[in-house]
Amino acid sequence: MPSPFPSLLGGAAGIHAADQVAMAALPLTVVIGLGAGAEMVGLLLAVQAAAWLLCSMPAGVLVDRAPRRTALLLAGALNVAGLGLAFAGSRAGLPPLLGLGVFAASAGVVLYVLAAGSAVPDLVPREQMPGANARLELCRAVVTLLAAPVVGGLAAAGWLHAAYGLATILAALGLAALSRLPRRAAEARADRPALMTQLREGARFVLDQPLLRGIGLCAIFWNMGFFALLAAFVPFALSSLALEPGRVGLVQGGYGAGLLAGAALAPWCIRRLGPNAVLVIGPGVSVLAPVLLSVAPAQGLALPVAAQFLLGFGPMMWLVCQVSIRQAVTPRAMLGRVGATLQVAIYGVRPLGALLGGSLAGMSPAWGIALAGALFLASTAAVLGSRLVALRAIPLQSASVPRAMAP
Repeated sequence: MPSPFPSLLGGAAGIHAADQVAMAALPLTVVIGLGAGAEMVGLLLAVQAAAWLLCSMPAGVLVDRAPRRTALLLAGALNVAGLGLAFAGSRAGLPPLLGLGVFAASAGVVLYVLAAGSAVPDLVPREQMPGANARLELCRAVVTLLAAPVVGGLAAAGWLHAAYGLATILAALGLAALSRLPRRAAEARADRPALMTQLREGARFVLDQPLLRGIGLCAIFWNMGFFALLAAFVPFALSSLALEPGRVGLVQGGYGAGLLAGAALAPWCIRRLGPNAVLVIGPGVSVLAPVLLSVAPAQGLALPVAAQFLLGFGPMMWLVCQVSIRQAVTPRAMLGRVGATLQVAIYGVRPLGALLGGSLAGMSPAWGIALAGALFLASTAAVLGSRLVALRAIPLQSASVPRAMAP
């Protein structure tokens, strides 16, 4: 019987492509299509990001309560419906409808990410999980690299509204791929506890599990640092590096290239170097990025591109490795809630990092860059101070629970 994993991979390609196209289109739609200013851009971007904070925990409970296949199909359907609303809102010039659409579409992506991560252990053997996770992330990296040029081309041709139409089609293709996942016979389940009890169980498991605790602390510091760097990078590049706006975009392309290389090499590095080395390399090479930016000469491109490449390369390998560890040490019945707990913690600190980085960059862009370096160093220290540093192989999976891919 052929493996069902390609269907999950097809869903990842369609849904992540739709999400990246929509993200790239939103600022242009607001400014060009709606004639609004930066305030409206910020408001709608906040609405889009709010889905990750508000929907992660409910989505995690749903993933653990419902069959994985059902959760994946619901995620795809929500993504398609939300992008359809966004398309209608952009065509009609209605910001509230556009905002509702991007929120619903992002909620679908939240549910998909949690459900897909929980489904991987059901679809592939333990030793193949790093490779499977890498292929899912490679899909995301490729479409991240391609989305902005595609949307820019549509805008240049005067077809900006078509971007949301394209995103809707891509999401529909992803949903069609997910619909090919196999239906499995449902197995009897024990009575489920109350919603709040399940949420507490997921959070308690993360806090009590030493490997997950180290992963969570590392991710919190790194994401604070990354968003501090995002807030400070453009002012730093325009002032300290004296780069023109077009060259700033070229430099940022190094990040996408790093994502691709990290996803492609992660399984090999995990096998040859061990998870502990990869988990240190991820945040460790990020420390080098602010250093390279700080010593880069004015109008130079090589060091800033290398810095952006490292920000994509190391953390992408870390992501593939930590997801594989999380899948291995977490009981199947808790994968959704555990993933949601980590996701809420990560997305909760991102605005804090952006605010701190932006505040310091307002005084001096170099200070914002330095803050990012300090937080990346704290992220590396979190790994070195945890049991992750002794982890030479992906752990054996936790005791199996009933597989949840039934209709």
